[in-house]
This record gives sequence, structure tokens and C-alpha cells, in this order.
Amino acid sequence: MTAPTHPQDFEDLLAANEQFALSFDLAGFDGVAAAGVAIVTCMDSRIDPLGMVGLHPGDAKIFRNPGGRVTPQALEALVLGVHLLNVDRILVIPHTRCAVATHTEEELQERVSASAGVDASWHDFNVVSDQHAALEHDVHVLRSHPLIGERALVGGFMYDVDTGLVRRLM
Repeated sequence: MTAPTHPQDFEDLLAANEQFALSFDLAGFDGVAAAGVAIVTCMDSRIDPLGMVGLHPGDAKIFRNPGGRVTPQALEALVLGVHLLNVDRILVIPHTRCAVATHTEEELQERVSASAGVDASWHDFNVVSDQHAALEHDVHVLRSHPLIGERALVGGFMYDVDTGLVRRLM
């Protein structure tokens, strides 16, 4: 089953893009992380990864996924960032009240099944039962990785979606 498409589906976003392009000032930018920063965080729309640490477009490499975990794909991006894109500081920043940290695998599967109208019990959502332990693991993975290790500072943090504050945990 394919999603329905209508000519108006994306018009609001394309109109907003035209306005954005009027003041676009990153033309010719080489794509490196100007501030030497990479951030791994959650896909949650309450998070402004650049703004929460005082950065701007062009300053950092951002990798987002459910739970803000250092997945194999995030690790791939971080290795490239460290070696090719000027990254020398990595922040791993999960957040409070995260859906993958406050539900069980079964609960998320049930909710998606109900929304989709088809069984989703086969799909893994990689829930996080202990955010602190998961963050500790992810920071350790980066600090001990042979292609990152000593080449970048790595810190583990928690973003509070109710206050906007980032707190360093490790």
C-alpha cells in the first residue's frame, strides 16, 4: 500500500523553503563542522540540537535517531566526522521523557500496530530500559573506538525537554 499523494501535500514546506533561500548564506561552505562538534541526539521534535548548545548551521555534524543512541550508522558518521569533517568534540545527548526509554518494546509494537492497522510485533524499536547505562555504554564505545578514541573528546549528557538544560553526566 502506498501513501496517497496530492499536489498540495508539500506546498507549505516548499513555500517556506523559498523564503529560507532568500537569506541563505551557506553557499560555498565546505561542509566541515566549523566548531569542531558532532552531536548524537534523539529525533524528538522538542530538541533543537544546535540551539541548545549555542551553535548555528555549519558549526556541527548532527546525527539523530530514536533514543539518541550510538548505532552502527551513527558510529559511521562520527568516524567520517572525526577524520574528514573537522570534528574533535562529540556530545551524546539523549533526553528526558523519551518514548523509547519510557515504554517497553511490546508497548511500542502495540501502539504502532494499532496506528498501522497491521501487526508490528515483528519490528524492533530498540527500547532503552536504562538511559544512564545506555549512555555510559555509548560513550565507552566512542572513547575506545580505534578510529575515534584519542582523536576527539567524548562526553555524555542529558537534555531536559521541560527546562531546555543540558547536564553533563560523563
